[in-house]
Amino acid sequence: MTQDHATLEPLELSEDIARIGHSMSMMRVMMGRRVIGRMAIARAAPGIDLSQLDILDAVNRITSDGGEPTVGAIAEAMRIDPSRGSRLVAELVTRGLLKRDASQEDGRRSLILLTPSGAAVLAEIRAVKHSIIESATADWSAEERTIFGELFERFIAGFYQAAQGTDRSECEETVQAAS
Repeated sequence: MTQDHATLEPLELSEDIARIGHSMSMMRVMMGRRVIGRMAIARAAPGIDLSQLDILDAVNRITSDGGEPTVGAIAEAMRIDPSRGSRLVAELVTRGLLKRDASQEDGRRSLILLTPSGAAVLAEIRAVKHSIIESATADWSAEERTIFGELFERFIAGFYQAAQGTDRSECEETVQAAS
């Protein structure tokens, strides 16, 4: 039995759009492999894994946003099962990178906070990430970096908006939270 298969006609794309799409594909592969995170961990925090780094980052983001970093909030931010979040948090508490503290609003809840060591790991990871970006743009002028930063930020917010169908101001908040 044979089936008729429609052939896909190539879309008429401008060269610029095609180039951006190709660059996004390359970036997706690097992000999927967590290249920057792996490099940063190797340089700044050998011995922790990417999931643990994500937990530290989630605690920092929730705290910075004025929320209460509970295990549930951390798991939700990372889109993982609360029991897995609890195990990861426990590992980081044991390593001295996180600590548990009672909530001022509800003493039955434990807040998960960065210790000075945890904050130092995040600061070092961020410094490594910035160093990698600086190296990648070393032959750019200050003006080119400024223009790229502004355009890339606008692109990410616009891309997020187009993909999610959300308000642009919400997208800009998401972009700022990720930095």
